[in-house]
This record gives sequence, structure tokens and C-alpha cells, in this order.
Amino acid sequence: MKKLFQEFIKGIIRENPTFVLVLGLCPTLAVSVSVANGLGMGIAATFVLLGSSVIISLVKKFIPDQIRIPCYIVVIATFVTIAELCMKAYSPVLDRALGIYVPLIVVNCIVLGRAEAFACKNSVAASFFDGLGMGVGFTLALMFISLIREFIGAGKIFGHTLINAFEPVAVFGMPSGALLVIGLLLGFFNYLKRRKA
Repeated sequence: MKKLFQEFIKGIIRENPTFVLVLGLCPTLAVSVSVANGLGMGIAATFVLLGSSVIISLVKKFIPDQIRIPCYIVVIATFVTIAELCMKAYSPVLDRALGIYVPLIVVNCIVLGRAEAFACKNSVAASFFDGLGMGVGFTLALMFISLIREFIGAGKIFGHTLINAFEPVAVFGMPSGALLVIGLLLGFFNYLKRRKA
């Protein structure tokens, strides 16, 4: 059980997809304008990571080595389609806000990377906790970036105005603001890592 817990924690801290592995930056840059968008994308990606990791771990012995990547993509695409259809049915506003970035989870390097690097080599339980940890780590990173961008760029959190004391900085609502926030956070986390070492 301790090993499974370590697989889960690894994705949140030591191998965080956004801040440590620097993967999945395309949706991170695009959807992190608001916390609601970041949370929605994070939940969708977590669902896809969990489902695809478990299924790939279950069927890994039946997949010929020559066609493993196309098979992984078919499994991932199935879960992305489920997530997208559920989002369209139950949260059409969020679906419109996230737009093309939900279907693009199919080619997200976090999901395909975990399938290739972990799920095809480990047990179902370990793959489940690895997928969950990576998904939660990605969701927390998206929400943290979104929180900074929405607060500084719009003076709001979850669409509610918090403070009228300062003028929002419009650049944080643009993709260049996302690059700035991610760059500063990466620098901060690297500084902490080197200081600890």
C-alpha cells in the first residue's frame, strides 16, 4: 500500500507534469485563464489518464509491440470521447470555454507518456495510482496557474470580483501572461529544488 501511495504522490510533487516534467503546456497556456476552466480541463485529463492507464495495463500482454502506440491512442481517444460527450451533456458552458482543447487530450504528451512509460510496464493498481497522481498534479498545477492569472488579470476568482483596489493587468489574460506565470513558477520551483539539494 505504501508503494501505491508513493506512486500517487510522485505525480503531485516529484514528477508533477507541469512544473517538473514540463509536459502538457498547450492546454495549460490556453485554458488557464480562469480557475473554472483549469478545474474542468484537469478533471477531464484526470479521467482520461485514469481510464487509459488502467485499460492499457490490463491489455498490455495482448498488444503486439509493433502497433502499441496506435493501440494506446485508440484507448485514449475512447476516454477522451467519453469525457467530451459528458461535458457537452452536463456542462455545455464549460465545453464551449474549453473548445478544441478537450479533444486534443488524445495527443497530450502527459497521457501518452504515462501509457508508454508506466502503464504498459506495471500492474493495474500501480497504473491506477500513477494515473490518479499525474491527473491530480496536472489539475493542481492548472488551478494554481489559473488562480494567479484570473486574480491578477481580471481581479476575480471563479468569476467573482474580489478586490476593486487595483487595476487588473490585462496581459495576464493573454497567452503571453500564461507563459510569464509558468516561467516564474518554474523558476521558483527550480530555486527551491536547488536550495534543498
